[in-house]
Amino acid sequence: MMSISRRQAAVACAWALGAAAAPLPVQTTTAAQPAGAPIKVALVESLSGSFANTGEAVFRNIAWAMERVNARGGVQLPSAEGGARPLVLTRYDSKGTNEEALSALRAAIDDGARFVMQGNSSATAAALVEAVNKHNQRDPQRRVVFLNYSAVDPALTNEKCSFWHFRFDPHADMRMAALMQVIREDRSVRNVYLIGQDYSFGQAVLREARRQLASQRPDVAVVGDELHPVGRVKDFAPYAVKIKASGAQAVITGNWGNDLTLLVKAAREVGYDGMFYTFYGNALGAPAALGEAGVGKVVAVADWLPNVLTQGSEAFYRAFRARFPKPQDDYVHMRMQLMVESLAQSIERAGSTDATAVAHALEKASVQLAGQAGAMRAADHQFQQQLVVGVMDRRGAPGVQFDVEGSGYGFRVVRQLTAAQAEMPHACQMQRF
Repeated sequence: MMSISRRQAAVACAWALGAAAAPLPVQTTTAAQPAGAPIKVALVESLSGSFANTGEAVFRNIAWAMERVNARGGVQLPSAEGGARPLVLTRYDSKGTNEEALSALRAAIDDGARFVMQGNSSATAAALVEAVNKHNQRDPQRRVVFLNYSAVDPALTNEKCSFWHFRFDPHADMRMAALMQVIREDRSVRNVYLIGQDYSFGQAVLREARRQLASQRPDVAVVGDELHPVGRVKDFAPYAVKIKASGAQAVITGNWGNDLTLLVKAAREVGYDGMFYTFYGNALGAPAALGEAGVGKVVAVADWLPNVLTQGSEAFYRAFRARFPKPQDDYVHMRMQLMVESLAQSIERAGSTDATAVAHALEKASVQLAGQAGAMRAADHQFQQQLVVGVMDRRGAPGVQFDVEGSGYGFRVVRQLTAAQAEMPHACQMQRF
């Protein structure tokens, strides 16, 4: 276990470039720097393999959020608890497997982390929730809190809900409901093709798509419904050919990472010109892969988009791009920023880094940043925030001030849902501590 820790964990704000790790430059500031002992936070994520780009993108977001907290003086605790203390992010490579993620969790706990972050796989999140539950029961002196920024299988805050798990991303059913508002008004869609990754999240997306279509667009026929292996398909041409042959006017998919980029690229190459209703079509190479073929054709749902037209939002996005100017690094999510703000706020309110005390404070977290806001729902630990739906368009078109990854294409906001409008009921029956 210790060899895993040394191999996989880097110091605070370490940066991976290929196989090497180098320090992530820290922004200079005139604010007083926290001098207390660091508060260790572990990032358990795919940092190698098919989804390495998604893990690195998450790391940039969280590292930047922690820089902001530390630049304003860190987390303010009583002197008995160390006074002002910085947040320190440590990386653990799950290599895209549950087994490695569980090993990384054990290493992180042994290294002293009491706050663990993960998100890019609902299957991995479910395994971590179960492991954290067992660990916290078995070893109450070393309890940990799990903060989830992207694993959106609805079960994680319903039948599998846990006192120790907090989700900061709207779950799949919430995202689908937002997309369905646009699909409901798109009368050109008569046939749809459903395709997704074959694991809990992908299955949940397709299941909810069928349910909501039957409820809100019973006139629409599902002409294709299939799942494919996660992260193992290198050539999506056979899938794209079937989509085109089906006569579907639209594809609904929860695919993310390379599984989405390769899918939309294959669709373009076979000449499919239908709509793509996606959860993640606004980043990680998808807009560039589609190019002109995606204008007006790709719809994405998110908690926030760069072209949300508020002054605070614009300043927030420009600050991120100044921090990470490379086009390939253009991947910023408001929810990850709000998650780190919620953690800092909750540690301060608890007056301690004790996991149980912080978990109780997280249940009451309510934060604002750059004009965006969110609050944790204590009943199921599902963060409540706005949702927006955008459609791909050329940079410079009305409502498209910013493009994505230097592609020349961005997303124009066509629908905004308040937190109250995006909220959905839950079936969580939580055991509390």
